[in-house]
Amino acid sequence: MNATTPFVLDNSVLCGWYLANQATPYSDAVARQLSERDAHAPWLLQLEFSNVLRTACRRGNLTVVAAREIVDQMALLPIRIDPTPPPPATLLSLALRFQLTSYDAAYLELALRRQLPIATRDDELAEAAWAAGIGVLPA
Repeated sequence: MNATTPFVLDNSVLCGWYLANQATPYSDAVARQLSERDAHAPWLLQLEFSNVLRTACRRGNLTVVAAREIVDQMALLPIRIDPTPPPPATLLSLALRFQLTSYDAAYLELALRRQLPIATRDDELAEAAWAAGIGVLPA
């Protein structure tokens, strides 16, 4: 994998870019790579990310105004959203085979289809990516 290889971006990493309590050295390292690599994500990323922001607002960790600003900032990032959800049978098959949620299976399906590593902080998804032969984006 060279320094310009695209990758699939998981919500666990994206959240670390905007929510201090979810930031890690790994999420910071992936953010720095966006200027050199294309990031791809399944359609699901937008739903998961908005739900994390909604939850942060409900818990009082984020204002609605700040959440809307984050959504606007996220829209400017060079993330290519794959608009086509995979068939439910494919998601179920991957979820069962790798012991994943159907949500995580959507990221794995995109990574497998495009043969790209995944940028994730989720241990189960990372393990599945390695087992499937696509691996995890290094920091």
